[in-house]
Amino acid sequence: MSKLHLELSAIGIEFPTPKGAFRALANVNLKINKGEFISLIGHSGCGKSTVLNIIAGLHQATEGGAVLDGKEVNEPGPERAVVFQNHSLLPWLTAYENVELAVNQVFKNTMSKKEKREWIEHNLELVHMSHALHKRPDEISGGMKQRVGIARALSMQPQVLLMDEPFGALDALTRAHLQDSLMEIQAQLGNTVVMITHDVDEAVLLSDRIVMMTNGPAATVGEILKIDLPRPRNRIALADDPTYNHYRSAVLKFLYEKQKKIEDIKSASQSVGIKKATSEVA
Repeated sequence: MSKLHLELSAIGIEFPTPKGAFRALANVNLKINKGEFISLIGHSGCGKSTVLNIIAGLHQATEGGAVLDGKEVNEPGPERAVVFQNHSLLPWLTAYENVELAVNQVFKNTMSKKEKREWIEHNLELVHMSHALHKRPDEISGGMKQRVGIARALSMQPQVLLMDEPFGALDALTRAHLQDSLMEIQAQLGNTVVMITHDVDEAVLLSDRIVMMTNGPAATVGEILKIDLPRPRNRIALADDPTYNHYRSAVLKFLYEKQKKIEDIKSASQSVGIKKATSEVA
């Protein structure tokens, strides 16, 4: 039986603005089991990054909260590692040294120098970067930089890996290679992964469940789609798989309907504005 690992309970959050409080999220509820791969998807401004930042401890919910293994999340911690769209590597340090920073932070007093070296090399090997240990970020490609960023996150031995569009800035081929690497790593380590994506194919390929967010303000969980596809998954084999395409269509339909709702609201608003302006001129 799957073990409940992370729970978001009745989360709401407001941000102050010059025009008053902006309600970004309202009543967000989600239960995530240990080792699950969850994708958050939705239109821009639907609060995906805000949800991720609350789990990371970077934002405090106005109402409700996140609980990890029975403990409330109220600050950042090494048990939750974040991989951003921008690799965030320090440009003057090598790949090895960038990962070493995280290892020294988390395992400062629990690992010997030799153990740290072996652990750093092991995590770079996981992401197929052993050949570039001593190269700086400006000496490697965008995909390689992101691999180092993932290695740095994994080196902290996080219970939860949080990923904010980690492959969004990469070309299609590099993105596909990194998706395959991520599936291999997750199968090997069994980490819980929560990833933001705008890519429907990526969400279906990688996820156990896809959480579809409604549009903001006061965004919340609209639908949750369980992806019942056997692992390991092969993108070529799945391309013509009717079940895969059914899941893909379901997500696209949800996103299309939400976009149409936005356009209808804008159209109605513009119509009201025109009528008001015409009335004032008359």
